[in-house]
Amino acid sequence: MQAALNGYFTIWTVIGAGWLAAHLRILDDNARRVLSRLAFTVASPVLLFTLVARADLKHLFSSTLVVSGLAILAMVISYLIVARVFLGPGRLADRVIGTLCSSYTNAGNLGLPVAAYVLGDMTWMAPILLIQIGILQPAALALLDVAAARGTGERLSWARYATLPLRNPLTVGTLAGLVVNAAGIVVPELLWAPASMLGAVAVPAMLIAFGVSLRLDPLPGRGPHARELLLVTAGKVLLHPAIAFGLATWVFRLPIEQVLAVTVIAALPTAQNIFVIAGRYRVGYRLARDAIFISTLASVPVIIAASTWLR
Repeated sequence: MQAALNGYFTIWTVIGAGWLAAHLRILDDNARRVLSRLAFTVASPVLLFTLVARADLKHLFSSTLVVSGLAILAMVISYLIVARVFLGPGRLADRVIGTLCSSYTNAGNLGLPVAAYVLGDMTWMAPILLIQIGILQPAALALLDVAAARGTGERLSWARYATLPLRNPLTVGTLAGLVVNAAGIVVPELLWAPASMLGAVAVPAMLIAFGVSLRLDPLPGRGPHARELLLVTAGKVLLHPAIAFGLATWVFRLPIEQVLAVTVIAALPTAQNIFVIAGRYRVGYRLARDAIFISTLASVPVIIAASTWLR
């Protein structure tokens, strides 16, 4: 557990570095946008490629994959229903970001240390990474592309709709990794070294940009999105793990170690790349930032309680 807490500490230290750089006027809002674009268009696609290309496909397609997938689907439906009832009609792009905030787990830079030191095996993160990178994220990005086209009055043909996922660098990186993995293509070590270096830029760039935003923008929790913020953060750290636990325990009757794994994974906070996506499409930016901030804090006691109770 100490090492998992170290993972949280590392994340907040890098965020703090971004905050301090903005406070000292080393980085400004333009620098934040540059860092976000760098993470979105260059570093993150390469990171996703390396993760998926090297993943164990046998471990990917396990019973926990089904449970995690159904839990995410339940969260998506729950958010859309509750948002419609309590928030009223909303724009497509806003609802997409809200859905991601309530259901997209930080399975990478925080999930991996939690899996290693709470669950004892980092490969527990493989199924959730597959669902999010291979299904949830491409679908969300395609919808955001559609919303952006509508906003500019652009008319899209069916061919353009069908190829929207292939125009997004994150989706391209993911699909390329799946092809390399499934086909057994051997990537020369000469190429892995620069790919790993580029991919390593993604998480620090996201976190520093996030820290700059915390300093330059209004404090989290303030503004017209406060009600939706409560909705998505409560859903992410409370309802999401509760659904995963219920499915694993009473529907699929999984062994206790698998119940623990899917519950802890679902309790992880909103992923930082939602902040980058929101910034890229210029929609739900404050909601994404605040949801990440609050859910990262709130997830700590939930994960500790779940891991203590289910052992």
